[in-house]
Amino acid sequence: MNPETIRKTVRDTYGTLARQQSDSCCGPSCCGPTMGSQEVTDTLGYNRADLEDLPEGAGMSLGCGNPQLLAALQPGETVVDLGSGDGLDVFLAAKQVGPAGLVIGVDMTPDMLELARKSAAEVGLANVEFRMGEIEALPLPDCSADVIMSNCVINLSADKEAVYSETFRVLKSGGRLAISDVVALGPLPEELQRDLAALAGCVAGAAQVSDIEGWLGKLGFTDIQVQLDPRSRAFIQEWMPGRGLEDLVASAAITARKP
Repeated sequence: MNPETIRKTVRDTYGTLARQQSDSCCGPSCCGPTMGSQEVTDTLGYNRADLEDLPEGAGMSLGCGNPQLLAALQPGETVVDLGSGDGLDVFLAAKQVGPAGLVIGVDMTPDMLELARKSAAEVGLANVEFRMGEIEALPLPDCSADVIMSNCVINLSADKEAVYSETFRVLKSGGRLAISDVVALGPLPEELQRDLAALAGCVAGAAQVSDIEGWLGKLGFTDIQVQLDPRSRAFIQEWMPGRGLEDLVASAAITARKP
C-alpha cells in the first residue's frame, strides 16, 4: 500500500474520532477497546481508579496494552509517547514521573493534538507537552529521552524500521523502549493488507515478530523481548467481529534497551 495512502487513512480516521470525542465525549474506538468493563481494564493492565481521574475527553481507547507497566517509570524521567492521541498514556505517565519529569506526546493528527492540549490545560498539568510530528521523523533532539513508549500505534506506520531507528536516536544511553502493539502471527493475506478499515483498526499493518526483532537488533538495541499476550484474542474479536483476525494477529509487549 502506498505510504501516503496509509498516512492519509490514519490521519483522517483518527481526526474524525477526535472530533466525535470532542463533540460528544463518547466517540467510538478505532483501535482497541474503549474504557468499559473491569474485565477490559484488568486485561490491559490499567488501574480503574487511575482511569477515572483522567481529564474529561481523554481515554476514548485503551489501545492494546499498558506500556507504562513495561516502562516502570521513575520520578524525574523524560518520557516520549509515540502517537499520543487524546493523551491517555501521557497523563498517566505524568503522574509517575512527577513534577521533576516530563512527558512529551507526539502525534500527526491536529484534532487529536487539540483534544489532548485542551485536556491538559483543564487540569493544569505542567509536566506534559504535545508536539505535532510523524513517528518516522520525531521532532526531538538526539539522546533526549529516558523512555519511549507507544500504545497500538507503530503498526499504523508505513515504515516501522524508520520508527524504531528514530527511537534509538532519541533515547539516551541506557534508555528503554516500552511498546504495546499489535503484531502478526505469520504472513497476513494480501487482501487483508489492502483493507483500509483493517489498517486503521490496527490489524492490516501489523509486522511479524521476527521482523521487529530483526530491526531492533540491527539498530543496536539490547535486551530485546517481544512477548505475545494470549488474552488479546478476546478483545481483538471485538474490533472486527466475525473475521477470524484473532488467529492472525495478537497484542504484544515489546521492550528493549539502548546500550
